[in-house]
Amino acid sequence: MLAGFSPSSAIRRLSRMVTDTSASSLIKELVELSSKQRKLVRSSKYAAPADPAISITSWKMNEVKYYTVPSPFPTYARGIFSTEQNGEHRIVARGYDKFFNIGEVGWCTWPAIEAHTAAPYTLSLKSNGCIIFIAALSPDKLLVTSKHSLGPTNTHAVTGERWLRKYLEQKGRSEADLAAVLWKNNWTAISELCDDSFEEHVLAYPPELTGLHLHGLNENTRAFKTLPQADVDAFADEWGFIKTASVELSSVAQVREFADECSKTGSWNGQPVEGFVVRTQVAPAPPESSPRSTPPYPPGSNFFFKIKYEEPYLKYRDWREITKMLLSMRQGNANQTNDGMSLEKLPKQKLRREETQAYAKWVIEEIRRDPEAFAEYANNKGIIAIRERFLAFAQTDDGKKSVQEVVKPVKDFGKTVILPVAIPGCGKTMLSLALSRLFGFGHTQSDDVHVKKAAPIFLKNVVDLLNTNDVVIADKNNHLVQHRQALREATAEFDPPVRLLALNWAMDKYAPATVHRICSDRVQGRGSNHQTLRPDSAKSHEDILWMFITKAEPLAPAEVDEVVEMNLEDGLEEAVARAVEACVRVLGVAPPDQAAVHEAIEYARSYTPAVKKPDLLPSKKDKDAKKPRYFALLPEVSVETTLKNVEALAQVKFWTRIRQEKRIAARPHITIVHQNSIGSQSSGDAQALWERCKRLSEMEQPPLFQFKLGHVVWNDRVMAVTVDDIELVEEGGEGHHGAEFVAGLEDELKQRLHVTVGTRDPNVPPVEAKAMVAQWRTNGASAKSAPLNGVIGVGRVKRMTV
Repeated sequence: MLAGFSPSSAIRRLSRMVTDTSASSLIKELVELSSKQRKLVRSSKYAAPADPAISITSWKMNEVKYYTVPSPFPTYARGIFSTEQNGEHRIVARGYDKFFNIGEVGWCTWPAIEAHTAAPYTLSLKSNGCIIFIAALSPDKLLVTSKHSLGPTNTHAVTGERWLRKYLEQKGRSEADLAAVLWKNNWTAISELCDDSFEEHVLAYPPELTGLHLHGLNENTRAFKTLPQADVDAFADEWGFIKTASVELSSVAQVREFADECSKTGSWNGQPVEGFVVRTQVAPAPPESSPRSTPPYPPGSNFFFKIKYEEPYLKYRDWREITKMLLSMRQGNANQTNDGMSLEKLPKQKLRREETQAYAKWVIEEIRRDPEAFAEYANNKGIIAIRERFLAFAQTDDGKKSVQEVVKPVKDFGKTVILPVAIPGCGKTMLSLALSRLFGFGHTQSDDVHVKKAAPIFLKNVVDLLNTNDVVIADKNNHLVQHRQALREATAEFDPPVRLLALNWAMDKYAPATVHRICSDRVQGRGSNHQTLRPDSAKSHEDILWMFITKAEPLAPAEVDEVVEMNLEDGLEEAVARAVEACVRVLGVAPPDQAAVHEAIEYARSYTPAVKKPDLLPSKKDKDAKKPRYFALLPEVSVETTLKNVEALAQVKFWTRIRQEKRIAARPHITIVHQNSIGSQSSGDAQALWERCKRLSEMEQPPLFQFKLGHVVWNDRVMAVTVDDIELVEEGGEGHHGAEFVAGLEDELKQRLHVTVGTRDPNVPPVEAKAMVAQWRTNGASAKSAPLNGVIGVGRVKRMTV
């Protein structure tokens, strides 16, 4: 029994033998999954620092897939370390299960939490550092790790261990003493390393709060089991850790009230906070609901969610990321007359706050004036000092003037227009239908206007609805600046002014092929249930989607009065939850209950348009235009972002040139077979490959393939990325067409597979990359190259008409 702990049933329940068959079965499932689908689960092996004879395996899941319903993983754990002996596995260290922010997934909306969880609710301060796991390697030796790695090269783990030894020394205890307790109880101590002298994050920590903050004791089992906060605090007192501040509340209403009060200042007890982790449990008999709204745990299980604040944490984080981007621009133009730093090159969504726009203008000049102050910024040093320097500047007369130049005047708004900023397949109409049903908002769809010049009629419908409604949803893609400006001009005569509230599906955080896949699948899935855009045998909707993706203009903050950032990957439940939160916060409408939300979602799902535009019979010209010129794999990888991180390219003039002149391919692809190769060869290999690709592209749910980006290769005319190791990730519909496609790829074809990054000028045809890559494969000195260290991408085979 631990000194300082009262004999509680919780400790007796969690104290058990280290060997756990369910833990071993979990690791075996991860082994099998990682061997079949490496993009889902990966493992890394380490020699344990305390005993190099013991091999430790770290398991890492694909972060994006935690949001998939149903989950592709056998566990939601983030961070698992295991050992193996005689074919049986033991979990040495186990992190928390992935927990989500309000609105991120269907079971983390306020109505779902109200329905599916039970008191008490313990809110603990969300520390702003890096996770450190402390566990027992053996009965007398410790294992100290970061979330996914360990060893002497992991500075986070080494720094965490240094703090731990300091605490043990202060308490007169040894590592063996702590190892014995953790081994006996089969626990992992979860702590957060907050040490600005080692690595700055966003929030600053004073000396008395610098070190390891203990915020959890997990059982090393398959199921997520963690000790109550009181036991964790007692453990922190006994072993010298910093306790994590917490408060216990008895209802969801109290949680919301407390969180809302703290959000007004972004602080608690005078200390700036990132947010709170809320610890509760699944209700003993939760009501039945859709899988997306139900927690993925049985009744009585531990259940965490988090509440994160926009201010000041996310604002400060944006400042940090903007500064790093600007420094990267400057480094990429080190030998040029122009240093490359520009507000126009920064992501629009990062500049949505006026104060952030003022910071960006200020920091550009500071980097130019005092570059030495930013020498270690990329290594997370000096972040807080630079921020404090700007905050001090903002209080001066010059600073106030600078901020005021970009701050929009506060308006006393009357009515509101909610406008999606999206492309087809984002889910804007389903969301609009649900919101109009839930709150009684006016709603008009551009797709219902079936005349040649639809825009003026649509704008008139919006204005007419505003005359009788306080809130109107202008249901149109609004993907161009002129669309947003037209809404502003159409409502300009209202007094008080009309607020424009944008629901923004930002595309710039995804590779274009990812956006296309997600939206194309949704258009395919809804079938004929749309006024105009319906899938056909030629998959014409895919070409239309590419047009939207390439022409869409990012939303600038100044275009509207409020922006709600939506998530392209959200299901309808998550999207509704995100939008409802915004409507409650911005418009002041009453929060709806779970039953009303559920009814609105079902109403949206059952919607059928009253009038559909008839399908047009394609002309011969249309048919010829839609004939494929070639088939290609579309990589769901941002090539430019990938290459930005390649140090060897930093001083390459060709790379700098094609970036500055915007000559990087807008739609990167991996050509498999071109129409020009049909008939040019005596054998039927090209024709057979063409037919296999055609069959894949015509499938309603095509297979997904995985490949490795090997090297970036260039000469003075063209740059490309080589493609290696194509394999099947998931078969599409019926049959084994994906597996047959991979098996049929000839070695000669594999040698020339590549992504064309860009060419020197319009006179250099992109097809030159094919010959350059093929020659480089046989003669590495024929072109310059740099390794990409195994960047993994996925994609589908698509017909390409341009």
